Amino acid sequence: MVFTPVILAGGKGERFWPLSRFHRPKQFLSLDGSGKSLLQSTADRLLDLAGGWENLWTITASHLADGVREQLPQLPEANLLVEPEGRDTAPAVAWTTLEIAKRYDENAVVGFFPADHWIDDRTTFNNTLKAAGELATNRDAIVTLGVKPIYPSTGYGYIEQGEPVGEFGGLPAYRVTRFTEKPDEATAKTFLESGRFSWNSGIFIFRAGVTLSELRSHAPELMRQLSKNGVGAYPTLEKISIDYALMEKTDLAYVLPVAFGWDDLGDWNALERLQSGNGANVELARHTGRDTQGSIFYASDDEELIVTIGLEDIVVVRDGKATLIASKSRTQEIKQVLKQLKANPEFEQFL
Repeated sequence: MVFTPVILAGGKGERFWPLSRFHRPKQFLSLDGSGKSLLQSTADRLLDLAGGWENLWTITASHLADGVREQLPQLPEANLLVEPEGRDTAPAVAWTTLEIAKRYDENAVVGFFPADHWIDDRTTFNNTLKAAGELATNRDAIVTLGVKPIYPSTGYGYIEQGEPVGEFGGLPAYRVTRFTEKPDEATAKTFLESGRFSWNSGIFIFRAGVTLSELRSHAPELMRQLSKNGVGAYPTLEKISIDYALMEKTDLAYVLPVAFGWDDLGDWNALERLQSGNGANVELARHTGRDTQGSIFYASDDEELIVTIGLEDIVVVRDGKATLIASKSRTQEIKQVLKQLKANPEFEQFL
């Protein structure tokens, strides 16, 4: 089996502003205490399965390409695909799969992996991917990894598992009944209680020819343009995710429920899940305070000092000349604040 992992490295990571910026998005940051960026950690996890750098691919946006080259100097230039503009994940998956099928053939097993996720158990992760590859090799299957939910999250998409189709690599596999995007809390609780739902990890494994055939059926215009013009088609492509373009339509979706530690690091609150913290706070900065608890502090300059009095459930982030102070319950709104900054030329330097 030829296994070709592809890192999706074009994201913005806006909800980690002000540390995450236009030319320094979340995947270029080190947030887990390892000293490696999320992109570098993702590449490290995939190298064994790829059999080395020659078989590892990355797709990114044009303004981030030099940053990827700097962070992954061993990556062959031919394995770095550069999108002239972001059109979401469906064009990224379709174009990359076309290119991989050209270099190898349509039987190549391809895996797509977001660059900005945290995974805590590499051995279990590798064994799971081998099982997914076995399923994709033996069936016409588009396999997604479903993470076992541990609380009723309203921030993740969910996958409902249907009929079992056997075990692969010692793991049970199921047909996918449906995908559900970010449910409300009551619905998330019913999902958790049913035991039939997994969090959507955004990781997909399949044979190249299977997904290309399904894309031609369910996203014919996308495939027509990419097949005819390659990357030159990007300005005319619809902006659409692979979930909407394909996964919610195909009859070939399968899920492997997995139990390794996983986090998509959606915003600053993720640091509480990754860091043990100092007492009641998470402190990735020099901080001293009185009657301050349940808060998150981050500073990119370790010579700076943050002093607080009487705060609870607050996020404080210092980077350069920008400071974020927000309620932990409202960090999802950072994207809306950035729209305000973009609308004012005076704040361009902070983007």
